[in-house]
Amino acid sequence: MDSKAKALQAQGRPVISYAAGEPDFVTPEYIVAAASDAVLDPKNYRYTPAAGLPELREAIAEKTLRDSGWNVTASQVIVTNGGKQAVYQSFATLLDPGDEVILPTPYWTTYPEAIKLAGGVPVEVFAGADQGYLVTVAQLEAARTPRTKVLLFVSPSNPTGAVYSPEETRAIGEWALEHGIWVLSDEIYQNLTYDGVVATSIVAAVPELAEQTILVNGVAKTYAMTGWRVGWMVGPLDAIAGASNLQSHLSSNVSNISQRAAIAALTGPQDAVAEMRAAFDARRKTIVAELNKIDGIVCPTPTGAFYVYPDVSGLLGRTWGGVTPTTSLELADLILDQAEVAVVPGEAFGPSGYVRMSYALGDAPLLEGVQRLQRLFA
Repeated sequence: MDSKAKALQAQGRPVISYAAGEPDFVTPEYIVAAASDAVLDPKNYRYTPAAGLPELREAIAEKTLRDSGWNVTASQVIVTNGGKQAVYQSFATLLDPGDEVILPTPYWTTYPEAIKLAGGVPVEVFAGADQGYLVTVAQLEAARTPRTKVLLFVSPSNPTGAVYSPEETRAIGEWALEHGIWVLSDEIYQNLTYDGVVATSIVAAVPELAEQTILVNGVAKTYAMTGWRVGWMVGPLDAIAGASNLQSHLSSNVSNISQRAAIAALTGPQDAVAEMRAAFDARRKTIVAELNKIDGIVCPTPTGAFYVYPDVSGLLGRTWGGVTPTTSLELADLILDQAEVAVVPGEAFGPSGYVRMSYALGDAPLLEGVQRLQRLFA
């Protein structure tokens, strides 16, 4: 949908896109300045350790203690080419052919593909808007089999923005610990929460899980650095050693310039992060309020990330502008054609009947796009 929207925009059509999963802000100036300095330093022109610059691995270890409550050493950290490589590499390290991964649904579209590429089998566990998009221990237990190897835990979530409470996180962590299940916890949005909500790391909730958990994270979302491609894995030494061996053959080190920028991001002033979060918060409130004015849309209020995930099943089977959509994919096409608004259909993240809308776009286009939907579905 994002590609379609950009193609139409290139033709001069006034398409407003809620499809892209990246902040609309520029990378903070002090981070760019660090990268600019790094470009001029010849020490960055050579190969460096495949697992990452020692200074960055140390900064990541400090961030992990600060934000995730896990006291790790730099040797437990691998720097990757974005969070996506960290996700893929974690599954490749943990899974043998036929191993099952419990995948709470809705999910980010890369997760099941990375599982399958590693020879694993994704086992979807769905929680809808009526559950706040949060799976329960009972659901996880019902999905567990002798082949269950890993639980994917994501809080805050892409695509829903849902955040598990400390109590829910602890219960899920204790369940995984009891059954000897590895946890892959994607914490890429952990610093983007609202309403006083804190994204509790599963290792902070259940410290005994440390020997069977890998955390993945990165600078992309928090610091508006999606194009810099810096992510990381944190985990027990044996798993990290295996992943490091894989990375040495797969990609070797991440760009040294990007790594120097990431060091500045993690160790420098965090004022810009707070400003971006405040802007996202205001947009979140606007889009939820305006979407819920549309008959047929139910939009829960997310407490993390920068997405809403409204239930649009009330719009399906009804005729709009001569078209009667029966799936959210068909509805997304209708919205793009008739309102010139791009949203991502639920089929990308699990069952039909939902759409994902990013509110990481300017205040004016954000409001204008929803008002177009209000007119279309009046």
